[in-house]
Amino acid sequence: MSALRWEALKPGGLRFVWGGGQFRPGLDSFLLSSLPKLKPGLRVCDLGCGTGLLSLLLLQRQPALTVTGLDIQEEAIRLATLAALENGLTDRLRFCLGDLRETPLPAGDYDLVVCNPPYFPPNSGPPPKGKARRTARTEQDCTLEDVCGAASRLLRWGGALCLVHKPERLADLFCALRPAGLEPKRLRLVSPRPEAAPSLVLLEARRGGKPGLAILPPLILESDGAPTEELNRIYFRT
Repeated sequence: MSALRWEALKPGGLRFVWGGGQFRPGLDSFLLSSLPKLKPGLRVCDLGCGTGLLSLLLLQRQPALTVTGLDIQEEAIRLATLAALENGLTDRLRFCLGDLRETPLPAGDYDLVVCNPPYFPPNSGPPPKGKARRTARTEQDCTLEDVCGAASRLLRWGGALCLVHKPERLADLFCALRPAGLEPKRLRLVSPRPEAAPSLVLLEARRGGKPGLAILPPLILESDGAPTEELNRIYFRT
């Protein structure tokens, strides 16, 4: 088992931890953290929170949140809880071990649910190496329908689900959202470069929302060989 590694989100900022059998989270969580419209006092649930990077990113952007993370992996929850303690956030950041398909959290209690779900159906290619990576990247422990169903149960009426996924799964995503009572409201495609096809999609849906989907300007990660100004902001570099 690898040693624990600590990294700061920005100089002097909150620190996240990985290692101990958990892989290093990265770009997807940073991008997703830029999508929600964060306001003081929001009650947030991070489904499939892993070691807690996304939860910490949201609190770095808006400290006056109350965040609960849920994950099925015991080691991930141990490290996430350690990060909450090390950052002095135990009054507003807690992590729970559990299966999102059973949603062992209060129904209708959250204003915002965020999720970086598994991208690939089972048997869609060579399985990722390591149990933690397989759980995070393949739908072996939960499907899109499971994620949307859990989010719908946890959200108050009018609450938002924000997630990141692959563009090629957009049809599957829309088909999972509406039966769960979640209406797609904002969509943003992410491209590595201006001329490249999208590689990720950021989506916000609302419980009980009215039909009407806003397509936001694309998020470009790199231009002329350098990170874009927006990506630098997302990574707290400016």
